[in-house]
Amino acid sequence: MSETGFWTHPLVETAGYFSVVVLCLIVSMVIFEIVTKYKNWEEIKKGNLAVAMATGGKIFGVTNIFRFSIEEHNTLAQMIGWGLYGFTLLIFAYLLFEFLTPKFNVDQEIENDNRSVGFISLTISVGLSYVVGASI
Repeated sequence: MSETGFWTHPLVETAGYFSVVVLCLIVSMVIFEIVTKYKNWEEIKKGNLAVAMATGGKIFGVTNIFRFSIEEHNTLAQMIGWGLYGFTLLIFAYLLFEFLTPKFNVDQEIENDNRSVGFISLTISVGLSYVVGASI
């Protein structure tokens, strides 16, 4: 097998995309940890379902955006670039959600285990990941 053939083999490409997306997911979760006022993993460990739903929505949203990016772009660099751009839009949507709910603080409600707010946060992340993904 030639060197070019090795790198283009479907098993190697899949492992490459998987590795890169997992790394991007870790980076995105660190950024979400910085953006939110609560500590995601500490709250999840305490059994906070609202935080678990919001975090799960973010994980699904980010990976779904990268799924679309893998399907639509031919190079690893393009996939990463468009995936990170989509992730940036998802962060913007999160901040917009906080801004558009002036009657309560989204982060505080999620930290207080308000499951309704956690579910809406999950739905926004998942729903917008399809819109963002289709557009990238």
